[in-house]
Amino acid sequence: MPIPEQFDLNGQINHLILNNRNEEDTSKLIQIRKLPNLRVVDQIDLQVKELIKLNNPTAKLSDGALEFMSVDFFRTHSREVYGNWVFYPWNRSLVHVLPKEDFVKVRTIRNRYKITEEEQQAMSERKIGVVGLSVGQSVATCLAMERSFGELRIADFDTLELANMNRIRTSVTNLGLPKTQIVTREIAEIDPYLKVTVFNEGLTDENMSQFFSEGGRLDLFIEECDSLEMKIKSRIKAKALGIPVLMDTSDRGMIDIERFDLDSRRPIFHGMLSKFGEEEALPSVIEKYRSEMMMSILDFDNLSPSAKLSIGEIGKTITTWPQLASSVIMGGAMAAYFSRQILSGHIKESGRVYVDLDGFFNSVS
Repeated sequence: MPIPEQFDLNGQINHLILNNRNEEDTSKLIQIRKLPNLRVVDQIDLQVKELIKLNNPTAKLSDGALEFMSVDFFRTHSREVYGNWVFYPWNRSLVHVLPKEDFVKVRTIRNRYKITEEEQQAMSERKIGVVGLSVGQSVATCLAMERSFGELRIADFDTLELANMNRIRTSVTNLGLPKTQIVTREIAEIDPYLKVTVFNEGLTDENMSQFFSEGGRLDLFIEECDSLEMKIKSRIKAKALGIPVLMDTSDRGMIDIERFDLDSRRPIFHGMLSKFGEEEALPSVIEKYRSEMMMSILDFDNLSPSAKLSIGEIGKTITTWPQLASSVIMGGAMAAYFSRQILSGHIKESGRVYVDLDGFFNSVS
């Protein structure tokens, strides 16, 4: 039995958040429950017990006391109506979850003091853009787990290939799917209340203004794309709008920060491309200086020996820049960390830093 048309939102199947207090939602839930092979996950009792413990931090509640308080809770809250039901069409799962405010409260309780309540609240209003969903997938999912945004805009035109799976944590069942769809679904399964805006065509000249500004200007832009042209154009746009830019290259743990929000005059890429001409003219000379421009951005002398070797093998024994899962996952975590530090006002500098694990290991005697 196919999934009914009304569950296909905006031309692509997304998750649905439904509430039994709403007559229209109740009708949809009745139809969904008729789907064959539907997996129903109803662990609302467990979530309520977590909520009770959270609201009583000084009490040492026994399992029996917690069970009694949970039963008492549902004497005043209809179990079927309480909270929301989330339908995930791609795996035919229907999940019972806490209402948004309580869900967020329980899901982020172990963030507390590592992230202050004020910071967590501020993050819930931030808009972050991520372009390029190889490293960007790790960044996006880490941001989602820490709930470090109110809206995430993701852009990538590519689909998942088998060769991507040395660094993208996903399933072979997703081969051929757009990378944006894979990331959107993964975040929805982590937290159905997070807002993710998708640009399936990637970042382009035509949609750049929409990506950066529609629905509110981005607070931070994370650039992880392969296109040299788009690396340059997106920074010129971010600079014009006063949006900070963050980049990770997954080599020697390099993190690059450009605070265009604090200094609108600073050159893109810290001036590394200034020898190729004025910024606005750089896209027009890419074909002439492509290799030299890329080596300037990467700061060739500071690349790892293996990265230098691989560059010479592109077009000979390999077709593109190699990346490892360990580096990509670490880079994603660092990008998410520095994103939060930038948006919380703890980091105000621009610059480029390296967290080189090889260097740490070799320094041990």
